Amino acid sequence: MAALTYFLLVAFLALVTSQAIASDPSPLQDFCVADKYSPVKVNGFVCKDPMAVNADDFFKAAKLDQPRDTKNKVGSNVTLINAMQLPGLNTLGISLARIDYAPLGQNPPHTHPRATEILTVLEGKLYVGFVTSNQANNNNKLFTKVLNKGDVFVFPQGLIHFQFNPVHDKPAVAIAALSSQNPGVITIANAVFGSKPPISDDVLAKAFQVQKGTIDWLQAQFWENNHY
Repeated sequence: MAALTYFLLVAFLALVTSQAIASDPSPLQDFCVADKYSPVKVNGFVCKDPMAVNADDFFKAAKLDQPRDTKNKVGSNVTLINAMQLPGLNTLGISLARIDYAPLGQNPPHTHPRATEILTVLEGKLYVGFVTSNQANNNNKLFTKVLNKGDVFVFPQGLIHFQFNPVHDKPAVAIAALSSQNPGVITIANAVFGSKPPISDDVLAKAFQVQKGTIDWLQAQFWENNHY
């Protein structure tokens, strides 16, 4: 009986611990400004000496009020503010992005492996959506919505999602908050067809059920990175 109780306790603690470390860890002090020049490698960044911290460590003249250049293949520009750009974000579990969309531009299907995203439309209209992981019936369900100025939409952590400006003559702008100091981004097409070195065309032809020539053509394309 004692052994069973001990086993159940260990299992419970393992479950609780796994949930507790499933996202950015909570800070153990008021702040931990990133020391990006430290030779010490940790999960995140080493803390700068608190006595050397000043207000500029929590500030960035990011000019997020100014439109970005969207003249690329996908017609969008993502300006991310994370702990790399703003050292004061280190250990705080949050980051921010301005996203500009050209007319008919899109932020193509992608995931954030370490963050949930909440998006607010500042200007224009967006068609947005995300796809669930494999459900019990092996279906990947698509959730979509057309957003107007002032609307808000949430993309759960790790799920494939996208935004598209359906208007042919007007740009759109959105602000996104993300629940990690370094949310990461995996743009699906870029990762699958533009990896270095490339994934074997035998593997991709089998996975997508197309001819190898189609995969070779896709891998020969220039896959645009819209994150700046």
